[in-house]
Amino acid sequence: MQCLRDQDALIPGPRGNLPKVCAVAVAAITIGSIIFLSPERLFGWVAMVILMVTLGPLLHGLYLLAEEMLNHSNTRYRGRRLLSRLVPACFGGGRTLLTAGLASLLLFLVGQPLPHQEQCWKLLVLASVLYTLFKSLGVLGPSEVELSDICERRKMNVAHGLAWSFYLGYLQLVLPNLEDSIISFCASHRSTTHLWGRGSRKLLILVPLNANISHKLEDEDSNIHFYDNLPNNEIDRAGVRGRVYKHSVYRVMDEDGKASDCVVEYATPLLTLYNMSQLSSAGFGEPERRQQVLLFFRTLQEILDNSLECRNRYKLILLNDEHEEDPHFLSKAILRHVQQQEKEEFCLTPPPLQEIDHPLTSASGTLPSAPLFMKGEWHQPEPMSREPTLMFSLDKPQPLKEPVEDTDHYQGQT
Repeated sequence: MQCLRDQDALIPGPRGNLPKVCAVAVAAITIGSIIFLSPERLFGWVAMVILMVTLGPLLHGLYLLAEEMLNHSNTRYRGRRLLSRLVPACFGGGRTLLTAGLASLLLFLVGQPLPHQEQCWKLLVLASVLYTLFKSLGVLGPSEVELSDICERRKMNVAHGLAWSFYLGYLQLVLPNLEDSIISFCASHRSTTHLWGRGSRKLLILVPLNANISHKLEDEDSNIHFYDNLPNNEIDRAGVRGRVYKHSVYRVMDEDGKASDCVVEYATPLLTLYNMSQLSSAGFGEPERRQQVLLFFRTLQEILDNSLECRNRYKLILLNDEHEEDPHFLSKAILRHVQQQEKEEFCLTPPPLQEIDHPLTSASGTLPSAPLFMKGEWHQPEPMSREPTLMFSLDKPQPLKEPVEDTDHYQGQT
């Protein structure tokens, strides 16, 4: 379980609702304090503040609407149903407009909190204009955390697209046939059948954090040797007849020289992430690449966990680049995951025998070897206690029999 804990410590989880909880708590404490200290005109002040923080976004939405209608109505919206598409896009789906309308109604009912009406309107107009100015200049723009949260929730990251492409364009096609390919390979390589453990009969997908992928695993670790390829899997795909998909079999050696055969490969979409980080035009630095790799791993894991075609046919291995000084780190990571699957997913040893007292045990402590004659047949005596088993009956359920009085019959026998 150590490798699973290491992966969980590296993979970032979805962001929670702590900012919302903090905002609600602080707002409740502030309003409660104001009610306790000076409750006069409280609803007026609340309505005034709500108008101040909503009129600015509405005015900024008008600027966005003008930009979209004048410069992008044909290219982005094809000139059709402009208002029905632009108004929700520019004004946040109408929520801001509804909030501003309710605040205006509340302010009209309770009255203005300021002594002079001119002061109230000056404050509203000035706050709205300055908001749009700072918003347009980027001063009030969303932070990096907010942008990251929006992209993750709406599946807009590069990693999301790469994970779905890797699944739909490759894994979903090859994983259902992986077990048959391994069986065919073992049938043609009988001398290596004993090197295939039950935990290694999966596709091991390597995901290095630095996204730096070597095209030959033996170049990364001298304990890994290419052995052969599995039988080709040909699929008609996107106009290509008989497109070939193949997997490579590697022989991985441990520190004692014991060999294990398994199907290993890197996640090829990571090549795209690495190449993007090397191009200045992509605007994709090393910190962004690392975050995208982690997000790619998490997204791909979620996709595969929900895929019935790929279930129990893969293993994602996250490689931490902090252990690159170990020349055999890759082989150790592969063998650690293979051994973990064999120990946790399969029962390698029979269950322990229970110590029982047999009813037919003799004084010497040995069981009689002679069978018993019961109901016209010979039966070997069995222990009274053993491992519990689950048994199913295919017979239809029958109603319970009613009790029958047999006292006279019993007395006649006695």
